[in-house]
Amino acid sequence: MKNKLYSVIFSLLILTISCAKLDLAPTDSISPDKAYRNLNDVNMGIIGAYAVVDYTPISLVSTVSDEAMYPTENTVGNSDAFRWLYNASYGSVTSLYYEYFRGIDRVNRALEGMSKLEIASGDLALANRYKAELLGLRAYFHFELLRNYAAKYETGALGIPYMKSSGVIYPARLNFDQVITEVKNDLVEAKPLMPSAFNDKTRITKTAISAIQARVALYEKNWGDAITYATEVINAFPLATKTQFPGLWTDANDSEVIWKAKRVGTTDSRVGDFYYRQTGGIVLYAPAQKLINTFDQTNDLRYTAYIKYDATRTGTKSKYLVNKYIGGTATAPGLTDIKLYRTGEMYLIRAEARAESSGDAAGDINTLRAARINGYTDQNFADKNALIEAVYAERFKELAFEGHRFYDLRRRSMPVQRLAADAVNASGAVELLPTKAQYAFPIPAQEMLINKNTKQNPDY
Repeated sequence: MKNKLYSVIFSLLILTISCAKLDLAPTDSISPDKAYRNLNDVNMGIIGAYAVVDYTPISLVSTVSDEAMYPTENTVGNSDAFRWLYNASYGSVTSLYYEYFRGIDRVNRALEGMSKLEIASGDLALANRYKAELLGLRAYFHFELLRNYAAKYETGALGIPYMKSSGVIYPARLNFDQVITEVKNDLVEAKPLMPSAFNDKTRITKTAISAIQARVALYEKNWGDAITYATEVINAFPLATKTQFPGLWTDANDSEVIWKAKRVGTTDSRVGDFYYRQTGGIVLYAPAQKLINTFDQTNDLRYTAYIKYDATRTGTKSKYLVNKYIGGTATAPGLTDIKLYRTGEMYLIRAEARAESSGDAAGDINTLRAARINGYTDQNFADKNALIEAVYAERFKELAFEGHRFYDLRRRSMPVQRLAADAVNASGAVELLPTKAQYAFPIPAQEMLINKNTKQNPDY
């Protein structure tokens, strides 16, 4: 009996010691409440969140829309995405979901850590700027996720979760309009905190917040706000001159760039390498003939800035290349800054909003064309439909390979339609109708398995 008692006491002692060991603080990681000790730590957290902006859906938008074609020489590219064969298990269309929610988590952790700091009066302005950047980034990431994963861009449609804390385990999807409201709230809170003098284009500034607000208003169909915020940007950043414009895409200047993802080294992602593998000389995606046909190839500066024709490429090789990101250096070809927001887009946002409301959009359309096309003369437009068609035609050209086309078609429930010449390797993927599941990207399969509160987009 005594031996059994000793055995029980010994077991309890071991259990107590084990539990005590489990309560020890880990030595190989930083406790969240100690990660943000000062504003320098907050800035490091912000930089960590900006790093996620490096992951861009630009190439994905080109793949699934009608602005690029799949050349025969491409034996390594993402053909399933181009052919609209993707589902919830395809990383090509779901990776962004995890990447941007990772960025949002970094933002929320920095905001939570910052809220516990005692800010000296002399550091208040800097603290306010950091908070504004974090709120701006949170709004940006959520809105980009919404553009990709909302079932539709309309009130009541399934949107995405809006994460304002790092502690929510099973977030539910809000509706599209609810997400828009949360995005707007973050931007409204951020804007007065941001000093007007701060002008680092690699970070969010007050003008960048206005640019995000303008884009959000466009998708909300809030035409008054779209005009107001686009005008704020246009007044602060004029269009590039004809002399400046070609250099915009080789990083010789950033004349009308509002916010950009700076590319600095060989480890940074290279959008140019997605279109043209300079190691091996393989064109993965070429400009669609449908896009090429829209340009005045003689007078439109955008044609040569965006598209390169190489007659020496023969046989099954594409003679056309995407020229927009072909720069970089000898050690990092295709490494050029990603222009996240620029003034050209703002003119088109304001033009569309004016066409939908006041009807005086012709001035913005003509101003943009005159800045891009040699010898351009102003045109008149018969009615609202003519104005909208002109805006969409101009967005197709002006914003080619900048990550807008697929979303633009979805904003008006228009099908993705490819020319026969652009669908030669598409296995019949010529038209994607709004009624098809692939017209919106799926919520990742892993998220569906883990998150009991989420729902999949229709028909997946």
